[in-house]
Amino acid sequence: MGAVYWWMLLGMALATYIPRMIPLAFLDGKELPPIISGVLQNIPYAVLGALIFPAILFVQEGNILFGIIGLIVSFTIAIVGGNVITVVLGTIGVLAVYSLFI
Repeated sequence: MGAVYWWMLLGMALATYIPRMIPLAFLDGKELPPIISGVLQNIPYAVLGALIFPAILFVQEGNILFGIIGLIVSFTIAIVGGNVITVVLGTIGVLAVYSLFI
């Protein structure tokens, strides 16, 4: 591996480390306002929705019902209060069972 790759690896490491370190360093021991805390708690669901929604339409060629069922199940689990892992695993489980009956 040449020196260019090592510099690139170091640059990528810093690019991921710095945004994680800044809040830890400056917000240590401070209480965030409830509105900001509420927004930050909903970010995983927003990102998950943005990543998954386009795939809902193309998850199985010719069978859009598969994606619609996944959408309904994941939305329901999220509304009930499940965390991100529960939403993902619950949706996978329901779609695995549904795919047995197709």
